[in-house]
Amino acid sequence: MKLAAAKVPVSTVWTSPDAPRDIDAPATAAQPDVAAWAKAMDVESRLGLHDRTLTQLLFAEPVIVRSERNGWSEIIAPWQPSSADDLGYPGWVPSSHLGELPGSATAPVAVTVPTAELFSEPGSGHVAELSFATILASVDHADGFTRVALPDGGSGWLADEVLRPVDSPAVPDDRIRLGSLFLGLDYLWGGTSTYGLDCSGLIHAVSRVLGQRIPRDAHDQCAALEQISQDEARAGDVYFFGRPGKKVHHVGFVSPQGMLHASETGKRLENEPLLPERLQTLVATARL
Repeated sequence: MKLAAAKVPVSTVWTSPDAPRDIDAPATAAQPDVAAWAKAMDVESRLGLHDRTLTQLLFAEPVIVRSERNGWSEIIAPWQPSSADDLGYPGWVPSSHLGELPGSATAPVAVTVPTAELFSEPGSGHVAELSFATILASVDHADGFTRVALPDGGSGWLADEVLRPVDSPAVPDDRIRLGSLFLGLDYLWGGTSTYGLDCSGLIHAVSRVLGQRIPRDAHDQCAALEQISQDEARAGDVYFFGRPGKKVHHVGFVSPQGMLHASETGKRLENEPLLPERLQTLVATARL
């Protein structure tokens, strides 16, 4: 095993090297275009991602590489706790998406906007477009910009206004504010990035920005978080949903309107009243 880091803005994690379809080529390219991939898929194509995609890695996210095969790497994502493996979330990514870990691992900052431009110098020299919830180590500051450590030993600059120190204090309303950035975004099975989110991906990504490392999947989140009574629920808490004898299958943020959530394939992220059919499957309420 060895340590590595994602060196592309978003790398989709697959169940196996054989899982991607022809339509998934933009996501598996050496320089993936996840925005174009998501835009090209209709509802049927998105439904076809079930049992193919698992989650996504964001730029500079560390991984443990277990094995390599025909241009693919079997990885574990330790920033995404999972009951599937004690070390983190397992899956497969193209080996071309991985590089060496950044040289610094201190003073982490999080991208707090849907997309942020990474520069080679303060305010100039476009390098990449980074997704919300990308976490990077800051190493310097100058003229309203933060220099960050990049994979493979490089560095780049991000505007201070798009960043938040991960260890800054947070309040429950921050979860609703950040989650609301993605109202209207199409649901994407396995999505944890600004180009598509699933229900637990929304909770995981927002929590990451606010300095909380929680499990990736809804049933693991339910098992890990502090449960409270429904009567105690306040904005920024989370509702979990399940059916008798089955794993929790859905999660959303408690909001003043009812629930802020990524509903299901074919729908968009929305903030809506907690409908009667949802209440019938509400199994737990928890506090982050």
